[in-house]
Amino acid sequence: MEITASRITTNPRQCGGRPCIRGMRIRVADVLQLFANGLTAEQILAEMPDLEAEDLQAALHYAARQIDYPRLAA
Repeated sequence: MEITASRITTNPRQCGGRPCIRGMRIRVADVLQLFANGLTAEQILAEMPDLEAEDLQAALHYAARQIDYPRLAA
């Protein structure tokens, strides 16, 4: 998705090359962990004011794409 490509960045010299939000040191994994711990989007945005609602949506889209791959059975 276009929103994901413009908001999720990787830089080998930042956060060990892990995907981050818009070049900031906020990793996609950090956002996903907050959702997994039960925080709402509004709570995450209040806790991390540098984020925007579109960043949260991009993190979810990114994660969904990462796990959507075919598995070959032997």
